Amino acid sequence: MPALSISIAIAPNRIEVMIDNIMLSAKYPRTEYSSAASFRAVENPRRDDYFFSGMALLILGSVFFGFARTYFFAGLWNAPLPNRLIHVHAVVFSSWIAFFILQIALVSTNRVRWHRNLGVLGVALATAVVTLGILAATDSVSRGFSPAGSNIDPKTFYAIPFFEVVVFAILVIAAFRFRFSPTAHKRLMLIATISLLGPAINRWPVALIHKVPPLAFAILLGFILMLVAYDIWTLGRVHRATLWAGLTVVISQLLLFPIGQTALWHSFSDRVTKIWIAHNF
Repeated sequence: MPALSISIAIAPNRIEVMIDNIMLSAKYPRTEYSSAASFRAVENPRRDDYFFSGMALLILGSVFFGFARTYFFAGLWNAPLPNRLIHVHAVVFSSWIAFFILQIALVSTNRVRWHRNLGVLGVALATAVVTLGILAATDSVSRGFSPAGSNIDPKTFYAIPFFEVVVFAILVIAAFRFRFSPTAHKRLMLIATISLLGPAINRWPVALIHKVPPLAFAILLGFILMLVAYDIWTLGRVHRATLWAGLTVVISQLLLFPIGQTALWHSFSDRVTKIWIAHNF
């Protein structure tokens, strides 16, 4: 009797046995082991809804707490702001916060199609935030504005709101680029909005913040660290979008004041101010 020829091949999710010229094949489900499984629960889509909704409410509370006395409780459009441009800037900024909360609410209630359809409005609104943010900052430096009691030169201070909106623009563009990756998109949009919170936090009616200026940065950092902690808890790692967007905000915040003190920046500020005043903006 001739000997049988038998060969066995094992693939990640398949076993193949060849007996003479007869092929036998069997598939089985592929399983993966994650070292994070020992300390995290099975992924829960609703958990993201709760976390990002909570962060949106914290952002809303921070903005309201900072601007309640000088804007929201001061009559909004009738508030004693320097000029009409600053009023428009305030309206657009407030609209972005409202839009951000709306978008999170739409996703949390499974109205994803509405969320996507409103994306075009989001791009337009973000563009307005950046444009009016730079215009408002330029108007402020032309008026010689710097925070009361800070003793910061207005030209130096000009770098802070200017580059904050530039960082916001970079993060929103990245979020638009990753709009088909929900995990990255939502993190980029959250950190982009957090990057705008500096003016609100610095206006909190908390004396310690005004006595210890780095405390405002620490609070801003705390918002980012909450997302970092959430990533570690749910993913077992820091999401790449959280890492790079968070570092962008942190590094930019640390560089704002040093950049504002440079002669190059002061020269740029002088030129912009002359153009602004010459055209009676």
